[in-house]
Amino acid sequence: MTDTAAEAPKKTTLTVTIDGVPMEANPGELLIAAAERTGTYIPRFCWHPRMAEVGMCRMCLVEVSGPRGMSLQPACMQPCGEGMVVDTKSDTVKKAQDGILEFLLVNHPLDCPVCDKGGECPLQDQTLTFGPAESRFVEEKRHYEKPIAISDLVLLDRERCILCDRCTRFSKEVAGDPLIHFINRGNTTEVNTFPNDPFASYFSGNVVQICPVGALTATPYRFAARPWDLDQVESTCTTCSVGCKTVIQSSGDRITRYQGVDSDPVNWGWLCDKGRFGFEAVTSEGRFTSPLVRSAGTLAPVSWGEALGTVAKRLRAYDPSQIGVIGGARLTNEDQYAWAKLAKSVLRTDNVDAQLGDGLPAEAWLGLPSATINDASKATAIVLLGPDIKEELPVLFLRLRDAAANKRVPMVELSPVATGITKYANVSIRYRPGEVALAVGALVGSSDGTAVERQIAGVEPDSINAAAAVLQKAIAGGKGNGKIVVVFGPSVFGDSSDAMLEAAGLLLSHLPNVAFLPTLRRGNIRGALDLGLAPGLLPGRVSLADADVWFGSHWSALPAQRGLDTSAMLEAAAAGTLKALVLLGADLADCPDRRLVERALAAVELIVCVDTLPNATNTRAHVVLPAAGYAEKSGTTTNLEGRVTRVAAKVSAPGVARPDWTIAALLAFELGSDLGFESVEDVTEEIARVAPSHLGLTAAVLDARGASDGVLLPLPSLADAASVMGEAEETDAAAPLAVPSLLTFKPSGVSAVVPTPDSYSMRLVANRSLYDRGVHVQASSSLAHLAPTFGVHLNPGEIERHGLRDGGPVKVMSQSADLTTIVISDERVPRGVAVLPVSLGAQGASDLFDLVTATKEGITKVRLESVGS
Repeated sequence: MTDTAAEAPKKTTLTVTIDGVPMEANPGELLIAAAERTGTYIPRFCWHPRMAEVGMCRMCLVEVSGPRGMSLQPACMQPCGEGMVVDTKSDTVKKAQDGILEFLLVNHPLDCPVCDKGGECPLQDQTLTFGPAESRFVEEKRHYEKPIAISDLVLLDRERCILCDRCTRFSKEVAGDPLIHFINRGNTTEVNTFPNDPFASYFSGNVVQICPVGALTATPYRFAARPWDLDQVESTCTTCSVGCKTVIQSSGDRITRYQGVDSDPVNWGWLCDKGRFGFEAVTSEGRFTSPLVRSAGTLAPVSWGEALGTVAKRLRAYDPSQIGVIGGARLTNEDQYAWAKLAKSVLRTDNVDAQLGDGLPAEAWLGLPSATINDASKATAIVLLGPDIKEELPVLFLRLRDAAANKRVPMVELSPVATGITKYANVSIRYRPGEVALAVGALVGSSDGTAVERQIAGVEPDSINAAAAVLQKAIAGGKGNGKIVVVFGPSVFGDSSDAMLEAAGLLLSHLPNVAFLPTLRRGNIRGALDLGLAPGLLPGRVSLADADVWFGSHWSALPAQRGLDTSAMLEAAAAGTLKALVLLGADLADCPDRRLVERALAAVELIVCVDTLPNATNTRAHVVLPAAGYAEKSGTTTNLEGRVTRVAAKVSAPGVARPDWTIAALLAFELGSDLGFESVEDVTEEIARVAPSHLGLTAAVLDARGASDGVLLPLPSLADAASVMGEAEETDAAAPLAVPSLLTFKPSGVSAVVPTPDSYSMRLVANRSLYDRGVHVQASSSLAHLAPTFGVHLNPGEIERHGLRDGGPVKVMSQSADLTTIVISDERVPRGVAVLPVSLGAQGASDLFDLVTATKEGITKVRLESVGS
């Protein structure tokens, strides 16, 4: 090779001619994708941009130039080549397309008038566009029993199936649940499940959406509407904090379906079944439709004026320190800002918390270096230090699974029990509950080159050294701006957060270029913390102490001192020092310490609930204010990355229910103040003007071209963002007002309590499942029965050691309480650990927790006792 050739720049694009028009393609790009990107649609059935190509249907045959001239090639299998000439409209192509469609229709039933896919069916559309005018086949078509249920949510009409392999590929390649597959051979080939093994996947609804015919249909939607009856709007799912992009479809002012929309940085078009089918909770007949005030022991309907007047009158009677506000994760960003302004500026209380005692301090969530989901998918390594994301953040699980299984991103998992993603991790460190900081300390110490030679936190040295080797290799091989991404959050519900904070500090100080992707669980909890629904914070990721001057120029007043978090508020209420609780879509049954909640609710003088559906807490309220729910109000939401996206109103709220920001503004007016909001747009604009992390995030920015996938905050430069706002705020004629600095995480340097080993007791791990007995799932009729059986999960060895039997009764006793349940044998649970689920019935792990004891000892210990059968 000559020096000139060696120095020639490598060409980054290819020139391809499609239907006589030259266009640029990327090296390795498939012809079908390149053509579509440049405006030429090539028909297809089997190809999907988010799955591997298989060339099953041959609908995408086109003529491609080659050494022997033009030949038919499947566009979904053909990479673009330099100088390639392609003809998608020749007579040869048309004849091939005609033949493929005629063949597919040989046995396809003529039930378009009753098929759910009718009107939005690619087979129907492509037959009309590319297919024959009539069929030459007159033989009787194939018939099967129809439909058959392959799961609780999905029905299969086998005779409609065209064997495109989309559903089976999704299940195997994307979800990792190969529960649906081709069976039989030749003319009898069909898609079905394995005998006695239903399609029990958390992602089953996706196969319905990507099925190009009506072979797979969703039970909740079947025969509910036709496409031409539907009206739709794009929105963002708020079932969890991943923030999947979705479409809300309605018919006759009633929601009928959610569909996934492809957002490249977030969900890739996929939805979990809880997010997809949870629309039934919005349409539940149990919704609050009018304000309720307790009179003579009973909640009775009243007017908005009377309800707000009652709340305002009673709140005026209390000192700010006697008022607490809990909740806000269900709200939009605009709702959260309005309530934060009401609480901290009008009521002047800083006793505000959107978390329910089961998270980390807001300073940690907001101050740690932040990673995105895309950062994780292309990281030099992923460290999983959090809950079971398949249960709590399902679509994030799909993205991380893809990173590990398909992109070969090395992954190290640290968890007290096995999770849904364990099998994709290079190494799993199974530490003793409560000793996460010790395990992380050993891992990062070993990653510096010092081998571990003894067991630490219950982990054998071989596991720690193997995990450290994975990180060492990733660090050494990392290129450019490659990050180590820590998927981070409390892995055990109800434990002290000190150990997790210590672990975060160790990772931050020892791993180069590390960033954290928080496993915030509830829908818009990131937005709630961003916008001030946390003690010691003000809207915009700034502290009360650092931002008092800035907010003093925008708000009429501020709290005098830092307030209490949820656990401290409940303790104060139980002690009688906190008199009033305002609950914003918060069911306190979701708090870790149920007995503390009971004492608090029994002692507090005023409970005001702003909510959509009855729950265990608001049925005890003194005043209930009906709020508009998801799909009934517009605004924005923030996902776990800090990505702000739009949520949209599609249907009317029931009765006289109102958006939360409206309720806050009306209550402020009753209290003699004015928040200054007349529309949701007013709130959005004030956030963009006042909240430091959101400066410049106006409606115009959110709606700009290129912002369809949302906007990551803060905007590139606070200074640039501030300049967008026009003239600078000034404290006097000479000095412009400085924008407060955003929070940064500062490790405390204090070591967490390490639990004392105890061979007599077992350590309790409380976890969550996707389907539970919570209000949202139970109000969705299609999901309500999917909640798993409640019981204590034990290693088979522990069952034998304690003289128990699988499925038999057992008493689980902690220092503060006990409960009786059944034994569930589970090999994923290590010896010495008892796993109890949360929110699976009237009793649960929260019955056994004592937050004071858990904080003091670092863990909750339990004992098991056999119950006579």
